[in-house]
Amino acid sequence: MELFDGLKFKIVRRDIKIAFPESTDARILGAAARLKIEQLCEPILIGNLDQVRVAIHDRGLQSSMFKIIDPDNFDRWDEMVDAFVERRGGKVSREDAQKILKDENYFGTMLTYMGIADGMVSGAIHSTADTVRPALQIIKTKPGISRTSGAFLMVRGRDQEKYLFSDCAINVNPNAQELAEIAVDSAKTASLFDIDPKVALLSFSTKGSAKAPEVEKVAEATKIAKSLAPDCIIDGELQFDAAYVSSVGQLKAPDSEVAGRANVFVFPDLQAGNIGYKIAQRLGNFEAIGPILQGLNKPVSDLSRGANEEDVYKLSIITAAQTLLNDE
Repeated sequence: MELFDGLKFKIVRRDIKIAFPESTDARILGAAARLKIEQLCEPILIGNLDQVRVAIHDRGLQSSMFKIIDPDNFDRWDEMVDAFVERRGGKVSREDAQKILKDENYFGTMLTYMGIADGMVSGAIHSTADTVRPALQIIKTKPGISRTSGAFLMVRGRDQEKYLFSDCAINVNPNAQELAEIAVDSAKTASLFDIDPKVALLSFSTKGSAKAPEVEKVAEATKIAKSLAPDCIIDGELQFDAAYVSSVGQLKAPDSEVAGRANVFVFPDLQAGNIGYKIAQRLGNFEAIGPILQGLNKPVSDLSRGANEEDVYKLSIITAAQTLLNDE
């Protein structure tokens, strides 16, 4: 099966509820309709009831297809406000909370936190910061994970090749502990896509071939990652060619379980990760799917503002599938 056929099989008819704060956007509505018709999830559209209904009509759809929640007429509003104040640990007053929760992203994140939705997809209109900030304040990261991170699924040739690249979206310069957590979490994300993870922590050095603080960070991260997940196949520091090319891996790191066989690539910082995935996308003709946010207690996904309907549809499927990881 193709990648998304496999994910659809996992989530179909499981009544997974995904919140969409940008529900007047035609791309969101088109994707939500497909998801609903194919029974891949139950979309929850957030926004002013009249405006959302007009947008649905303009898209040639029926309002009866969807559950619409208007923050101005939400029957559990007081409960949500109290829960938000408690979650923020007294950092906001009840009065401020009522103002903040009128923001669709905060409202959608609270729906997810309260279990009314299982996950959220946003970012078609909003910035990454506008999408991620509420998630970090409300959903927060899983135990043992200090920071969320952003992975890209890289696919080429009808899934004949698929890899996971991270962190390519969030952390500018993670320290060794953070890099180790990203590596372990990336292995879990890879398994969602039926990738048997072999995780390479990348550097410009392979097994001490160069000396620099940047290399030491990756080497230390590798040690920490192995201690965090002793059953996971992880190695570093490795240059990309040593991680990817069998002959080079055998030459540079002959005792490594990962060298020459890696399928999960963890970049040492955001500059490298962002450049790396875009080179693969533009020169290697890989499809870059993501960013897939990792490490949160419940899945929240950030679309690119340049996303099309197909991007929304695919990332929503991934978000729904991520809820299954949280059930494990």
